[in-house]
Amino acid sequence: MGFSIGVVGAGQFAPSFLRLWSAHPDVSDVRLTDVLPERTAEMAAKQGISITYQSFEEMLASDVDAVAIFTQRWLHGEMAIRALEAGKHVYSTVPMAIEADQIARIIELVKETGLTYMMGETSFYYPSSVYCRQKLANGEFGRVFYSEGDYVHDMDLGFYAAYQYSGGDDWKKTASFPPMLYPTHAVGNVLSVTGQHATHVSCIGVKDDRGDGVFDKDVSQFDNDFSNATALFKLADGGVMRTNEMRRVGYPSHIRESRLRVFGTEGSFEQLATTTVWQTKEGVEDISQLMETKPSSSLEDADLANVDPALRDAFRSGLSPVHDRSRLPAEFDGMHNGHEGSHHFLADDFVRAVADKTLPPVNAWVAARYTLPGIYAHQSALQGGVQLEIPDHGTPQPEHPREHVPSALRTPPACTPAAPSNRGVRTTGVL
Repeated sequence: MGFSIGVVGAGQFAPSFLRLWSAHPDVSDVRLTDVLPERTAEMAAKQGISITYQSFEEMLASDVDAVAIFTQRWLHGEMAIRALEAGKHVYSTVPMAIEADQIARIIELVKETGLTYMMGETSFYYPSSVYCRQKLANGEFGRVFYSEGDYVHDMDLGFYAAYQYSGGDDWKKTASFPPMLYPTHAVGNVLSVTGQHATHVSCIGVKDDRGDGVFDKDVSQFDNDFSNATALFKLADGGVMRTNEMRRVGYPSHIRESRLRVFGTEGSFEQLATTTVWQTKEGVEDISQLMETKPSSSLEDADLANVDPALRDAFRSGLSPVHDRSRLPAEFDGMHNGHEGSHHFLADDFVRAVADKTLPPVNAWVAARYTLPGIYAHQSALQGGVQLEIPDHGTPQPEHPREHVPSALRTPPACTPAAPSNRGVRTTGVL
């Protein structure tokens, strides 16, 4: 007997996960709600969802076992807290929250209740992260002393349309969301490889000059006028991480919006829009083909009808040669994927964590380490780049009810290259 998942938010991300969880052998049923009843009804009809709710509150009062939050990014923290307090397992899209005290409360609730919390950070499953974790586990980097994670996505390439779709008439108020409060694709890409956490940050924000009412303090719900920001972090092992969050940039984000660079004493990894290389003191190896993800659907797929054409490539990318297909349910074969092959693994890892009573890779403690650096980076930028200390909530303690601590919290997990499917063997929590 499986468990039920209630999805909150019938927006652009929801269709892929509604289908995946509906197909998963350990999920009994999938349910849906949205703040707009007409969106709930339309998506439920398209996805074959039979149980819907009029509100988030009604969903929390029901017997649904888990809640998956696909709402506006500044709402995630509060909604996760309410769901955990209602006794529901939680899957949340990124970021975890935009306030440090909300993050602390989520961790406190997970400790108290033993419920599962997972943040759906795609970068943990990117081919770049998978490849680099294997290299680090094999000792081929030597000591990693410097890394960069960039999230480079111009507003003109789909973001205006996305905010208009989700924000209604007042969309410009929320389109000004501070770049560093959405840091997890950049920060998580690095930290998912190194297993470290950031201890200090200094950040510079670049004020916008487009003059179109977006990133305008007089309009912004967040009192924000930074459209680009660059942060320099000190890591717990003495290493350095740099993060760029860019919303005004001449760069083809539809080809690759997240980029990773990792430098070690023995080897290094560098990624550009169309080229990726592994480098040692002896030479350079072009590994671009290992990072390629094949399309999993047509650009005209019905599930992408509400997604701007400039964003559709990201929502249909399948698996790469470095992904371990054998650990996924057979039911996922041929199904819609997205964001560098991450959707299948995200959907399965949440189910596995709830069903097997284990911690998911990006659990509450890891999610905090991916999210808090951006919150403090934004505060640093507001203060002209002053260095700030970043609090850390540590890792799960042995007395925690779900006492299995995945290797992602200790040493970087290994990956296996693509291999013939073996559906009888599935690992939990790592690639």
